[in-house]
Amino acid sequence: MNPEDLEKLVTLRMPFGKHAGCLIADLPGPYLSWFAREGFPEGQTGRLLHLMHEIDHNGLSPLLDPLRKER
Repeated sequence: MNPEDLEKLVTLRMPFGKHAGCLIADLPGPYLSWFAREGFPEGQTGRLLHLMHEIDHNGLSPLLDPLRKER
């Protein structure tokens, strides 16, 4: 993980699927868990979904709040 990835979580939107258009940081936990079970996609999107799953699963989502306020 690098700091730029945290910034991307609050700026990039989900490019496909049921929650297309939703900020990656705002994706619901069960959706992230589904990817964890079924497999994350390749590339940047998969890496960010995996990171967001880890953040959500460990109850660390409030750590993104300061980055959201900068927007």
